[in-house]
Amino acid sequence: MSKQTLPSFPRYQRLAGSLGDRVRLARLRRRMSATEMAERMGVARMTLYSLEHGDLSVGLGVLVRALGVLGLDDDLAHLAADDELGRRLADATVRPTRRAKRSADR
Repeated sequence: MSKQTLPSFPRYQRLAGSLGDRVRLARLRRRMSATEMAERMGVARMTLYSLEHGDLSVGLGVLVRALGVLGLDDDLAHLAADDELGRRLADATVRPTRRAKRSADR
């Protein structure tokens, strides 16, 4: 029985394709073949091909390994680092707490 895959939103497919293009260009700038890159990552060449072509079924671990081989793993720290919407939503639901009244004998 084959694994069912959910349809992806076109926007996500475009973003994944763009990310795959950037990974491929980074590999080519380093003059690294797909076979060599896949070997360094510890994956099959077809898995690297899938990543570079924006296949959303490729796991996050494969992307992390690819960035590590390319020396771009520090870029992971920047993903979702600035959650402006989440911060605004949290601030909107936080109610200020009332401070206890001071006693008069102090």
